[in-house]
Amino acid sequence: MTLFDGIRSHRVDTERLSVNVLERDGDDPATPGEQTVVLLHGAVSSSLVWQELMQDLPVDLRVIAVDLRGFGGTEHAPVDATRGVRDFSDDVHATLEELGLPTSHLVGWGLGGAVALQYALDHPVLSLTLESPISPYGFGGTRRDGSRLTDDDAGVGGGAGDAELVRRLIDGDTTDEAPSSPRSILRTAYVADAEPGPGEDVWVEAMLTTSTATGGYPGDSTPSENWPGFAAGTVGVLNALAPRYFDVSGIVDISPKPPILWVRGSEDAVVSDASFQDVNHLGALGVIPGWPGADVAPAQPMVSQTRDVLDAYRAAGGQVVELVLDGIGHTPHIERPARFRRALLSAIGYIGTPASPAPPTEAIIISSSD
Repeated sequence: MTLFDGIRSHRVDTERLSVNVLERDGDDPATPGEQTVVLLHGAVSSSLVWQELMQDLPVDLRVIAVDLRGFGGTEHAPVDATRGVRDFSDDVHATLEELGLPTSHLVGWGLGGAVALQYALDHPVLSLTLESPISPYGFGGTRRDGSRLTDDDAGVGGGAGDAELVRRLIDGDTTDEAPSSPRSILRTAYVADAEPGPGEDVWVEAMLTTSTATGGYPGDSTPSENWPGFAAGTVGVLNALAPRYFDVSGIVDISPKPPILWVRGSEDAVVSDASFQDVNHLGALGVIPGWPGADVAPAQPMVSQTRDVLDAYRAAGGQVVELVLDGIGHTPHIERPARFRRALLSAIGYIGTPASPAPPTEAIIISSSD
């Protein structure tokens, strides 16, 4: 495991499983939750991707990056997809309990955003920072209002995973020789620039920690009479995001409502209203043959769904800031680290020592620079 200066790794043994976390040298374990930031990574990744941000956050905060099950150094236990992402969120809760943190500020990227939302449904949090989050209605197979396209979630889940990427994850491929190699996926799907910068090797290392064992990534699938011929299974990472199992739109009704920061890139190829990982969108493009048309299999409007739910959250009394970074892809914290850090500190109400959990101003922020 490649650790940056000042970052250490250690295990937290919980009643559920053994969880690997990263922390900073010198951070005080007695720091209260009001000054603690917990970072949750995305799919095909690990806590290693947070290290630059961890180094740059103020020293009077406590910063913890958690490896979700099946990723990084955490135990590679199977994911029961019929619980949505609750296996992940319950693991995080058990970990924070062991660390003596009844509440904290949660930051979730991609899959981690889905986990953070589920966590907030089940446990109190001080704030939520959602970076390029999965739609509140899951990944694939829904209309804008969250209603499911088919009863079996056709085209969704483990069967939608890239089999060649899985093979290369198993082989530990660090090259860019094929479009489906982890390094190529990083360059074409995760970031909008050609390369993510000097930390690229660490990002690839993080991707290669992904467990592809049964119940890991991507998960199983079942045959379907609906196009494209497969539907969501019951175990694994991608099935946990199938709409039959995952729906966190109930975040609108929680009380009290933590302030929410939503950060995304305008050029995100993974989470968008025309995602290149959405089977229905690929069908519309002709990449997958036999597409039955937009009336039957429309692309999921992921960003629009998130905005609708967060607008309803705001209307119900919550506070929401949306930060859109022009020209940026799926990883704002890597592509615009200084801008992401400033937005996060504002979201948690950081004003120096001591930190204050004051909520961000209710506004829409659009940035096209730095």
